[in-house]
Amino acid sequence: MDYMTNIVAHHPWQRAISLKNHAIGSISVTPLDGNDVCRGQLGYVLASKYWGKGIVTEAVKMVASTIFVEWPHLERLEALVDADNLGSQRVLEKAGFQREGVLRKYIVLKGRTRDVVIFSLLSSDTRS
Repeated sequence: MDYMTNIVAHHPWQRAISLKNHAIGSISVTPLDGNDVCRGQLGYVLASKYWGKGIVTEAVKMVASTIFVEWPHLERLEALVDADNLGSQRVLEKAGFQREGVLRKYIVLKGRTRDVVIFSLLSSDTRS
């Protein structure tokens, strides 16, 4: 409950990923400020039981189709993915994100320094 009260309730843009009215994950966009105000960071989590079913891909596509309208100042949506997480990289590619490169030794996950792959989607990429 602390997580819901202290984190989710105060997050500027976070949604549940639901299946049959049951939350199975979440997706969020974190706005940046200052000189980075034109960018947002995409993040998502999904219960492992539901991996590989296209659920997160659909959620990311939904976010991509609405976030630039909801936040007109946003020009770029970014996502950072562990270099070994090929499934998550594929999700972003299917949703139209472009792989831009590898940030070496960028984060610590489970006690190990890890490389991440940066993906982006521009507002201009979503216009028909």
